[in-house]
Amino acid sequence: MPGHAHHHDHGPVDFGRAFAIGIALNLGFVIAETVFGFVANSMALLADAGHNLSDVLGLIVAWAGATMARRSRSPRFTYGLKKASILAALVNALFLLVAVGAIIAEAIRRLFHPATADGQTIMIVAAIGILINGATAMLFARGHHDINIRAAFQHMAADTAVSAAVVLSGALILWTGQRWVDPIMSLAVAVVILWGSIGLLKESVWMSLAGVPSRIDIDEVEDALASIEGVRSVHDLHVWPLSTTETALTAHLVAPEGSNDDLLRRVRTMLHDRFHIEHTTIQVERLDANDCDC
Repeated sequence: MPGHAHHHDHGPVDFGRAFAIGIALNLGFVIAETVFGFVANSMALLADAGHNLSDVLGLIVAWAGATMARRSRSPRFTYGLKKASILAALVNALFLLVAVGAIIAEAIRRLFHPATADGQTIMIVAAIGILINGATAMLFARGHHDINIRAAFQHMAADTAVSAAVVLSGALILWTGQRWVDPIMSLAVAVVILWGSIGLLKESVWMSLAGVPSRIDIDEVEDALASIEGVRSVHDLHVWPLSTTETALTAHLVAPEGSNDDLLRRVRTMLHDRFHIEHTTIQVERLDANDCDC
């Protein structure tokens, strides 16, 4: 007989206020950075403004995904819209890659067509960017277990690094007068962002394809199930992500004594406490797996 369990203490945390604050702060900074970019004749500031605008869009997508993931189930979507958070993480990863591409393209262009910029204005505006982006990143720092929230954190942490690099390039321009400093620094920052983006992209694609979450070793899960008293063997074991924070499992357990409430309770408790798997469907069979049509 099958048994079902649904634990919700590992469900998505509401970051709605963090998203609202982050979007408002960064949208205001994008406008200011664009204005001062023209005033200072700084393509670095304008390029960074475009990068920050992509991050504002990324925050909006992540907020939409997190909100949709909290919606209740319906006859058409029996798990609700939990996978929306996975799709949002995937879109966010793509946004990061687009932003990296824009930075690299602009940096290369500036290497061949250098322009004189106001280093002091660059430093002041970028320093404000460090504060805004750093503060926004901290709003999402406690969401490391959720790749959707972690994507938002990586966006803002990357922006903080970009702003710091822009400050440094502004200082070097004032000190040396060399105009190639800014594009070289931009390329270095792009490589750092790209490194983090690839990992996020791989994980979000993996989860979109219903792959076993990276934090779970399915062989370990199978061994743990088989080691429970009363269970002879395990087959038809499947583990997949329902959302960026919730995991589901189905399995057939062969138990000579058959199913009982105590066995199902011990199985569910072990899966929840040891592997943080909240949604389980367990079918218990008396026959050996080789003797049944499964």
